[in-house]
Amino acid sequence: MDIVIDANVLFASLLKEGLTAELIMSDNFHLFAPEFLLEEFSKYEQTILDRTKRTTQEFNEILEILKEVIAIIPMEEFEDKLIEAKEISPDPDDVHYLALALKLCCPIWSNDKKLKEQSIIKVYTTEELSKIR
Repeated sequence: MDIVIDANVLFASLLKEGLTAELIMSDNFHLFAPEFLLEEFSKYEQTILDRTKRTTQEFNEILEILKEVIAIIPMEEFEDKLIEAKEISPDPDDVHYLALALKLCCPIWSNDKKLKEQSIIKVYTTEELSKIR
């Protein structure tokens, strides 16, 4: 299944190994993310390191693995969907995820309850995806 992955899911996989990490590495999903996701990781690197007790080297190794399993899509490839995404997004922080999902005609994997408030793009939680696989 093609699916756009939200940053909150990736942060959850880094904070606690388990189901989320297992699903990310699963062959059942083709993961996509807007390019700004990498900026989010850099922005919160210290928080992630503090909460996980990982080293910078471990963080960078995990980031490289994620880059291998997630197709990072430049904004230019889905910017034609940004206006539509802004219209349906319950949160300005989710516009890029919605725009990419609109462009790819696929759902979003997110544990953000607010994102589920819109009805145009299907949003799966980690728990819901675990039942699908």
